[in-house]
Amino acid sequence: MLTRQDNELICRTGPNTAMGNTMRRFWLPIAQSSDMPTPNGEPQTIEVLGERFVVWRDQQGRPGLYAEGCLHRGASMQLARSEGDGLRCIYHGWKFAVDGTVLETPNVVDPKFKDRVKGRTYPVRETGGIVWAYLGPRGEEPPFPHWPFMDLPDSNRINVRAIVNCNYVQVIEGLVDSSHLTVLHGSALSKTNDSDLDYAKKTTHMQFDAAPIIEADETDFGFHYVAIRQSDEKRIARVTSFIAPCFIANANGDLLLAVVPVNDERCNFFHVWWDAEKRIGDEPLRTQQLAFVGLDDPTLRKYGMTQDTCDSPSAMSLANGFGQDRAQQRNGHFTGLDSITQEDAACSISSGTIRDRSQELLCSADMAISRLQRCLLTAARAGRDQQEIPALRAEAGRAIGVSSEIGLDEDWRGLVPHHQITSSSRARP
Repeated sequence: MLTRQDNELICRTGPNTAMGNTMRRFWLPIAQSSDMPTPNGEPQTIEVLGERFVVWRDQQGRPGLYAEGCLHRGASMQLARSEGDGLRCIYHGWKFAVDGTVLETPNVVDPKFKDRVKGRTYPVRETGGIVWAYLGPRGEEPPFPHWPFMDLPDSNRINVRAIVNCNYVQVIEGLVDSSHLTVLHGSALSKTNDSDLDYAKKTTHMQFDAAPIIEADETDFGFHYVAIRQSDEKRIARVTSFIAPCFIANANGDLLLAVVPVNDERCNFFHVWWDAEKRIGDEPLRTQQLAFVGLDDPTLRKYGMTQDTCDSPSAMSLANGFGQDRAQQRNGHFTGLDSITQEDAACSISSGTIRDRSQELLCSADMAISRLQRCLLTAARAGRDQQEIPALRAEAGRAIGVSSEIGLDEDWRGLVPHHQITSSSRARP
């Protein structure tokens, strides 16, 4: 368990918090490309790490991320006019390009004044169907991560975002908790037997063995852990990697997850699947894949997990029973929830917007949970104490997830020989 003080340390990510300052030092997903304004379209306000920003595309399609308040007098740039090569604040007419260049200051007589100031914009990159931003100290950006999906066209990639109304740590904990899969997702996993989807084929064995062997190692990028299950005289090792500060390389090997705080009580849950050979981003594969895991738009909207429904009565809450269908449960479905995504979200949200970890009782199955908490604490303390943040300079894109059959005496670490291990924890008999 964590003390209340340590729990606050890792969960709070707003301005001038230890974890917030740490996360701002990394490149973070802030929006899907598909959710961004069209070129020269209207600016949109977004919230990240408890701060409001405005996103926009200029007439050439280049993305920009602005502090919400205008540099001059703080009027919201949500009110700004789209004018081709820049956004013009309606208060006094100051106009800013996407890189912060001040193009015009019509209420200032000195024509050189605009050359001496810079708009409050942030470095952005757009790749892999995602707009990424660096929100930390100017000029101190770490290397930009390179993931395999960034080299593929839209047709070979699926991007989707779900909004989860709880603290980001709760969602990440679920992603490194392998022992719940066989139990919580039992009914969902039973459908894998009859599915031709690659995702289903890679997860069907998780119906069995609710108490896998768990081992974990600290690495230069964060940590990785393994869940080893015995099935039909086979040992299946699933290695999952946590890449600081909020990324998961799923053990299926073709899925990257990112859990980015909107604020302390809500997070954006980004998913990216990719396949170098198969056009999974085209129909009907895209819809089939998303529907299988509950990330299709109708299901997300049903549970209040989209931008326009996350504050609506449909959003999962105690008042609506978290969307659980008790009749379906009585008829044999284990949870009474639509799919894997909703089952995970219900358990995360139901423990409170910020879980009180001082009341938890962890067990041997929770080795990866403990490792995650320690990793986050180390990062937050480093940021607080102005020390070098672990993983900040690591080559994040080298971290992978992998699932494979291994021999009885084979070390699972052979599946990820390029991961730089800094400390190991092996399972006890």
